Amino acid sequence: MADLRELVEFLDDYLEVSRVPDYPGAWNGLQVACRSPIESVCVATDACQATIDEAARDGAQLLIVHHGLFWGDPLPITGRSYRRLKALLDADMALYSSHLPLDVHPEIGNNVLLARELGLDTEGTFGRWSDLEGLGVWAATDLSLRDFVARVGAACGTEPKLIPGGPEHVRRVGIATGSAGSLIEQAHEEGLDTFVTGEGNHHTYHEATEIGLNVVYAGHYATETAGVRALGGLLSDRYGLDFRFADHPTGM
Repeated sequence: MADLRELVEFLDDYLEVSRVPDYPGAWNGLQVACRSPIESVCVATDACQATIDEAARDGAQLLIVHHGLFWGDPLPITGRSYRRLKALLDADMALYSSHLPLDVHPEIGNNVLLARELGLDTEGTFGRWSDLEGLGVWAATDLSLRDFVARVGAACGTEPKLIPGGPEHVRRVGIATGSAGSLIEQAHEEGLDTFVTGEGNHHTYHEATEIGLNVVYAGHYATETAGVRALGGLLSDRYGLDFRFADHPTGM
């Protein structure tokens, strides 16, 4: 068992929530409270209705997600927002969310964990957004583009979408999970020849081909499951808590 306040303080400190900027309105940290103590934890990528309901059925007292409930200005608690929040309150289940802090964490971040799954040793960071430097990571490799894309697909369990704008041999790879297509220009400026992310906009095809960069879109969801799994394992080791991963892929 563990006290909810102790868990939140540990997560906030470990993930450096107060240091890492995020998109306007994105709330990192405890989003919904519950009564203590905590015995069972569920981790998931999204705080969607299916994930909340599954965690409640399994008797979890804490749900940790990458994509939380609150984005932007306060919304009326109606419709889908009401149903999600009611399910959490009915189950007396807390919700903790970590977005960019979990993407960029140097030990259990989505970026470094995906690099590890690809057999890469990260050598540095790249990419900036607002006051955040190091939105992605980069690594050296020596693979044909075909073999590298196959490796990405195997690691993510998807059929990646390739924009073949760069060389047929991959040597410098950038990784920024989720929806990081906006980093294409920055990846090129850092001397990378291949960039892996989850998804991007239509115009990124022309951007990538015109500047000479390979871009691999492996799926937003598929690139952002490792971090929450690692958080669950960390809490299990540190506090002896049971944890499970609620898998609800979107195909996006």
